[in-house]
Amino acid sequence: MRFNILGYLIKEGFRNVFKNKKSTISSLTIMCATMLVFGIFFLIGENVNYIINTVEQAQGIEVFIETDATEAEIEELGTKIRAMDAVNKVEYVTKEQALNRLKDRLKDQAYVLEIYEENNILPTSYIVTLTDLSKTKEVQEEILTFDHVKRIESSDQTISTLLKIANGIRIGTGVFLLFLIVISVFIISNTIKLSVHSRRKEISIMKYVGATNSFIRWPFIIEGIIIGVVAALLSIIIIGLLYNLVAGQIMESSVVALINISLLSFSEMFNLIICVYMGLGIGVGVLGSAISMRKYLEV
Repeated sequence: MRFNILGYLIKEGFRNVFKNKKSTISSLTIMCATMLVFGIFFLIGENVNYIINTVEQAQGIEVFIETDATEAEIEELGTKIRAMDAVNKVEYVTKEQALNRLKDRLKDQAYVLEIYEENNILPTSYIVTLTDLSKTKEVQEEILTFDHVKRIESSDQTISTLLKIANGIRIGTGVFLLFLIVISVFIISNTIKLSVHSRRKEISIMKYVGATNSFIRWPFIIEGIIIGVVAALLSIIIIGLLYNLVAGQIMESSVVALINISLLSFSEMFNLIICVYMGLGIGVGVLGSAISMRKYLEV
């Protein structure tokens, strides 16, 4: 008996979709357009976060070691730094490596460092990258308590700017995506409201003969879910094709090669996009249907 009722409700949901073809097509078109805009900003946000995280991981703090420290003491210091919670990677820089790095920076004027070839006065150091840049100050303060640490250098201004940019983008993207969700709910609720309005007499009769609100409501909820899921699937296909085309063009540009950044591939984000779009489509469909039904169930 329950399966018969479930089958009836699903059949009625599909019947509503095909019965109101004009409003269904109109709703699908508008929802696809909304979801495409949603997808564009979602993909931009994901890539910006990915790039910022990549840059964050490259922003290391340099821990300079006292010149009188022994090899064992230097190794012990490195072990302590690696054991810290917020530390991602620790790289040891010898005196020779430090001199070569300095030569690379000076380029054509590197000859001024020739006098240090035999008597290298540069200190050894550890370059430390973090898992969370917001903990930079905390990590520096703890490292300074370790033995044989001479001083620490870091790009505090760069780190601060990166954190502000990342937070600003996350907030801006979140607000805009919320706005698009509200628009989608409004669109689908009005579309289903047209279907409900055309069947208002039938709904009133069903109420008077004892049909429950749930029995009346479910076909329209299923209609909303169908519209939401179809719009989500169409949007994923379109946004996937567009993203691969645009991302390919961007990655081939000389500017991107110069600044040495990469973008996420669509396949890397596919599972997340499927979950977000299906959740959005089903959620908006159910919510829109529930809102549109309230008036007509009050008999």
